[in-house]
Formats: sequence, C-alpha cells, structure tokens
Amino acid sequence: MRLYESVIIARQDVSSGHVEELLNEFCAIIENDGGSIQKREYWGLRSLAYRIKKNRKGHYVLLNIETEPATLAEFERIMGLNEDILRFMTISIEAVDEGPSVMMQVKPERSERPRSDRGERRELAQNTETANVSVAEGA
Repeated sequence: MRLYESVIIARQDVSSGHVEELLNEFCAIIENDGGSIQKREYWGLRSLAYRIKKNRKGHYVLLNIETEPATLAEFERIMGLNEDILRFMTISIEAVDEGPSVMMQVKPERSERPRSDRGERRELAQNTETANVSVAEGA
C-alpha cells in the first residue's frame, strides 16, 4: 500500500457537520478496500485565492491515506461527482508527519519592531508646519 496526502475543499454553503459526514463517506471507501486513514485535519472555513463556482470561501480538510492506487482512483472519482466538493488534490508521499500540519501550527506573534521612518516623517511634518506658520507671520 502507498501513502497519499489529499487536500479537499468543500463549498462554503455546507455546514461543518455536513463536511464531516462527507468525509466519513469518503473515508469509508478507503477503509472498505483495506486502506486506512493515517491523519485527518479540519482546517476550517478559509478564503479562496480566487472564486471557484461562485464561492469565495471553502471548508479545507487534509487527509493522509494509506491505500492501493485503484482504491484511490475510486475515491477521487466519487469526490469529483459530489457537488459539494469544489476542488481536491492528492499527492503521493514517503511518510506521514506525526505532528500537526503547517496550517494547524500556531503562528508566533509578529514582533513589534520600531519603525524609525515614522518618527522622521512626524518631525519633518512638524518642521514644515512651523516653517509655513513663520513665513505667514512674516508676510
């Protein structure tokens, strides 16, 4: 059996509970043919890079699958027929990462770095206003 990683995007109109039901149906296809689901992550409702079938957002899901190529072909065929699935992509992988995927990892907060050019802009603006006022008073 081979390892695959599949990312699925479901329509935004569908509830997250319905997405889970869809995934259970898709996973049953794999498991009924002797395969297994190694990892399953729901990434949530996210914005799409561009509109797909009039949708601006989609429910993203990651599946790591161990199965035969024939079973994977049936899995992809059934996903392609489902109207609630906007896009999916499956790739072959060497090993499954045990930890959370990059999308699920907590991002460190941006460090507040001082921006020196802002202070210079304020000083320049204040000096310009002062110069304009003194020119107006002298005239």
